[in-house]
Amino acid sequence: MPSSDDFSRSTSPSPAPAPGASPSGRGVLVTGASRGIGRAVATAFAEAGDRVAVHCGTRPDEAERTLAGLPGEGHVLLQADISDPDATADLVERAAAALGGLAVLVNNAAVNLAHPVATTSFEDWQRAWRSTLDVNVLGAANASYVAARHMIDAGTRGHIVNVGSRGAFRGEPDHPAYGASKAALHALGQSLAVALAPHGITVASVAPGFVETERVAERLTPQVRADSPFGRVATPREVASAVRYLASPEAVWSSGAVLDVNGASHLR
Repeated sequence: MPSSDDFSRSTSPSPAPAPGASPSGRGVLVTGASRGIGRAVATAFAEAGDRVAVHCGTRPDEAERTLAGLPGEGHVLLQADISDPDATADLVERAAAALGGLAVLVNNAAVNLAHPVATTSFEDWQRAWRSTLDVNVLGAANASYVAARHMIDAGTRGHIVNVGSRGAFRGEPDHPAYGASKAALHALGQSLAVALAPHGITVASVAPGFVETERVAERLTPQVRADSPFGRVATPREVASAVRYLASPEAVWSSGAVLDVNGASHLR
């Protein structure tokens, strides 16, 4: 895995604003934005006039395509290993510096490794759990901590949005670490929502079902599509719209919420 300093690109970078200045739009960091949901989220914020830090852990070529497709100016591409606490802290610091401040963090980066109990060795079982929790839970927790401290110190009434999963409620029999990690991510968001409300910072989560992305394309069978009464799965843009709403001033009273984005495929 490259170090956090190995890769950084920007499009029409803007100089850091002078003290007291109000740059246009907001500074937004989206982790795991190389493709799929992350790319759609980055695009949604850029379309709203925000400046976006596109994070990638790997796949820099795909992340470059995300960056190149963003409307507006001042966006930046940053690479970091989210499973490494120091690299994660450095990522948030670099994003805040490049964007002239940080108002929104979207924790989207995730690991999803198959490890069914009946066919997985104990060694592979441990490896899957550690890899998954290091990114999906600890990576998000560390990014949230550093971002929240930035917002508190700057007096920013910011927003943190976690991309969770329907699997936290419905179960993930072949990917149990993933399901557990997303349940933990939802709980983390609710704890932080209470802790950060006195500072004017909102924290909420979305819980998508299956989404039409490259990563799960082989799993999108007719039966999976039939789970929803709409007869299809979500588009990345539909998930991105929910994320952008939860990061808006209009959604302050939804802080602490876990918003289902699953087309009525699982009700709770």
